[in-house]
Amino acid sequence: METWQVVLLGLIEGLTEYLPVSSTAHLLLTEKILGVTSAGRTFEVLIQLGAILALLTVYSAKLWKLAVDFPSDPRTRRFVFAILVAFLPAVFIGVAAHKFIKEFLFESPLIICISLVIGGVILLYVDRLRYMPRYADVMDIPPLAAVVIGFAQCLAMIPGVSRSGSTIVSAMLLGADKRTAAEFSFFLAMPTMTGAFAYDLYKNWSILTPDDISHIVLGFIAAFVTGAIVVRYMLDFISKRGLSFFGWWRLLVGGIGLGVIAVMH
Repeated sequence: METWQVVLLGLIEGLTEYLPVSSTAHLLLTEKILGVTSAGRTFEVLIQLGAILALLTVYSAKLWKLAVDFPSDPRTRRFVFAILVAFLPAVFIGVAAHKFIKEFLFESPLIICISLVIGGVILLYVDRLRYMPRYADVMDIPPLAAVVIGFAQCLAMIPGVSRSGSTIVSAMLLGADKRTAAEFSFFLAMPTMTGAFAYDLYKNWSILTPDDISHIVLGFIAAFVTGAIVVRYMLDFISKRGLSFFGWWRLLVGGIGLGVIAVMH
């Protein structure tokens, strides 16, 4: 890949990772347009480190407070437990399906575009639901609801579904308001994305070349910059404007992709 292509993909990763539009779909479709790919599809996963660190940076004060309160505050311990049990389904399913995901799902633009369209319809539908939220604070989401959200997150192993989209929608359907659902998605992203990064690096370290590593570092920096901007402003955006914009965006991208596929075949 050329340097500008690496930077572009890094910017796209950071911009889309925490939005309910599927960062993986946007990366893979952009790579198709550019005619580039990475060894073992590692670049797409490993540049997530930039988005992870952006989230950790923006949330550093909240994470420090959780660490300080954890020994003495039962509510904090319950919240941390809820995040951990929500993370577990992704561990088992992700490890078991890793090869299938990378070798089959990542290579199917048709599946990606269909997933984008279906997800767009779901976002538009959920955004119009009239419901009375039971949880207006991310600390109040109970462990049982967190487990359900964790299983919903696993749907995002299909590129195009969106990890943040599946977790936000499931949290809303379980009673969280829009802001709380998005914030829970942020917290759940921390162990999930870190685990995915570590596992993919472990599985593919031997095939990485010096050029691959330099591309990953550059992509990481670009993802960090845009990721930090998105994390800082996303909660307010979703609280005020909801999910419709992202639903229409998914329909646009997925629809164009399906149109291109139909013409080419």
